[in-house]
Amino acid sequence: QVRLVESGGGLVQPGGSLRLSCAASGSISNLYNLGWYRQAPGKQRELVVVFANYAAPVKGRFTISRDNAKNMVYLQMNNLKPEDTAVYYCHLVNTPYWGQGTQVTVSS
Repeated sequence: QVRLVESGGGLVQPGGSLRLSCAASGSISNLYNLGWYRQAPGKQRELVVVFANYAAPVKGRFTISRDNAKNMVYLQMNNLKPEDTAVYYCHLVNTPYWGQGTQVTVSS
């Protein structure tokens, strides 16, 4: 069984930064198989980053990192824009395992 728990979301002004965390537990062989996705209101869930592949809208602003000792995956988000507003999810690729999501709101 796999458990993924996101944290770190919140309200931030445009141009600000947030760091999301995903705490992973269970049968995960490699943290590189954990990616980040997001879902904005009224839109489909979309890829943010998986492995080292970033979606075009976030490239150069977001960075994924991993701490193997703590079984944690992070998403550093800089220069946030209102269109980054979404629920952000941690996902173990090619499995049905998702976290519960954390809300990110970018607004002045």
